[in-house]
Amino acid sequence: MSLTQERLKEILHYDPLTGIFTWLVANSNRININDVAGSLKDGYIRIKIDNEQYYAHRLAWLYVYGYFPEHQIDHKNGIENQNWISNLKEATPTCQNQNRKVGTNNSSGFIGVGWNKDRKKWRSRIDIHGKQILIGIYNDPVSAALARVAYEDGSPDWTCNHQQVNRIKLRELGYQV
Repeated sequence: MSLTQERLKEILHYDPLTGIFTWLVANSNRININDVAGSLKDGYIRIKIDNEQYYAHRLAWLYVYGYFPEHQIDHKNGIENQNWISNLKEATPTCQNQNRKVGTNNSSGFIGVGWNKDRKKWRSRIDIHGKQILIGIYNDPVSAALARVAYEDGSPDWTCNHQQVNRIKLRELGYQV
């Protein structure tokens, strides 16, 4: 049996402003009416309904729009357990792949910015539709990151403009982006 919006609304209440689900029914000895539903695992909230696990962000989408999305749900702010509806949007796998955190082996602290050994400078690049585009070579990582953000903002091909990691770090450093 596939979960429907009707069934979901029979057993859970969803607050679209907070992203929190609460139980409308007490379906076990451990769950009471109005208890917050779900548990945190691997950064995501998961809720068990009719012996099946669901991600809360996907349930939020079903609750509000009446269907599960064809692809994935993106958390616009990058925080996987913040499930208010305005923080969620449908995303293709390509867009989700672009929505990543800074890797542990990243020396610049910025996505798309790396050290060019030959030129002994910082390079800025971006992947769009499977093609790597060199934005430029810069003296410092901040300049390279600023160039990347400007490229994202100006490129009609950058349709997944939800990458906030660089913007957040640049704002922390005092830049207006």
